Amino acid sequence: MEIHVQSVGIDGAHGPLLEPTSLRVRTGELALVAGEPGTGHTAFALAMGGRMKPSVGEVLLDGKADDEGLRRLVAIVDAPDVSAPEEALTLGTVIGEELAFAKQPASRKAVADWLLKHESHDHAATRFESVPAEVRTRLMMEAASQRPGIEALVLVLPDRHGAGPQTWWTTASKAAEHGLAVVVLCSETSARLLDLPAGHLGDRELPDTLAFMQVQEDDQ
Repeated sequence: MEIHVQSVGIDGAHGPLLEPTSLRVRTGELALVAGEPGTGHTAFALAMGGRMKPSVGEVLLDGKADDEGLRRLVAIVDAPDVSAPEEALTLGTVIGEELAFAKQPASRKAVADWLLKHESHDHAATRFESVPAEVRTRLMMEAASQRPGIEALVLVLPDRHGAGPQTWWTTASKAAEHGLAVVVLCSETSARLLDLPAGHLGDRELPDTLAFMQVQEDDQ
C-alpha cells in the first residue's frame, strides 16, 4: 500500500489551514512531518485520511484518488478536537470505547484484560489527562491498529503531552515494524531533537521515510 500526498493545501474561512505539503509513505514505513503550531497538523492528517477535501493538490491511494479507501485504511490517532479522547474520562472508559470502535469485546472484563495485556492495568481508573504521556500514546496507537482493515496510522502532535520525542518515536517505530504505514506529525523542536529525516508542513518536496520492514528483510 502507498499513500501519496501531492502538494496538498487547504484553505479556511480566514486564511490557509495548510500550505501545500507533500509526502509519500508505504507499508512498513515511518515518516516524520514537522511544523510550528498553527501550520496545519490536524488539517494534514484529515486530508491524508480522506476526511477533508484539499483546496489544491490530491491524495492518492496506490496511485488513484480514493477517499473512501483512505477512510477505511487510515486511522487518525489522538488528533486534538478530532479523535483525541475526552480528558475527563478514565483510561478504562477510553479503552472500552476504542475496543467497541474496533468491533472487539468491550465489557469491563475485556477492558481489564486488554489493559493487563498491555501492562497498563494500574492506570485503569486514572483520568485520561493524568495518564503518563508515553502510556497514553502507546495505548492509543495499539487500540487504533486493532480496528478492522487499518493499514496506516497518523499520530498527531504526541509531543503536546510533554514526553520526550524518543518515547513516542519508539512506539511509532514498532507499529511500522509490524507492517503499518505510520506518519507522525510533530513540532519542529521535536524533529530537531530526534535528528532524523523529516518533512515539513508547507513543503512540497517529498521527505525521506524510514523503511522498517525493508530493514528487517535486509538483515535476514
